[in-house]
Amino acid sequence: MPLPVTSLTDTTLVSDLTARLRDVPDFPKPGITFKDITPVLADPRLFGRVVTAMSAPFRGQHVTKVVGVEARGFILGAPIALALNAGFVPARKPGKLPHRSVVERYSLEYGSDGVEMHEDAILKGERILVVDDVLATGGTAEATAKLVSRLGGELVGFSFLLSLDFLEGPTRLGRERVTTLLSF
Repeated sequence: MPLPVTSLTDTTLVSDLTARLRDVPDFPKPGITFKDITPVLADPRLFGRVVTAMSAPFRGQHVTKVVGVEARGFILGAPIALALNAGFVPARKPGKLPHRSVVERYSLEYGSDGVEMHEDAILKGERILVVDDVLATGGTAEATAKLVSRLGGELVGFSFLLSLDFLEGPTRLGRERVTTLLSF
């Protein structure tokens, strides 16, 4: 069943998240405003509400594994996996995993990067949710979805804390599969 692009309608949570997110201008380079989620993570009640809200659209979807994308996707993905009674799989930058792994490369504005998972992390037919903190252009998430498919998994959807919609990430991933709590 396709999931629509969703933004949270709980105005209290939206207000609390907006108040706790920190904008860091010119990071990691001039002209970019980094959305820092660490103040959200430092507040245990708010962090718990975020995990509940990010996992809610996927309850009843029979998710068997949650893939968290390095590095803040690990922080959000692991508790979301527990909330969904699912396993957790880290999607790492190349060269970081100790066991046999497979990599999916993707293009950046200048050069390329990649994500990798252990070759036995996802079994054929498992239902996978991909989690990360921010959806920007969608390149990393798209590469992660391709890797899930190569390993035999069935992509249920994507869950993000926030989306920078002006960068067209939801369009790249297929709007019907993307959920997000906040959109900018």
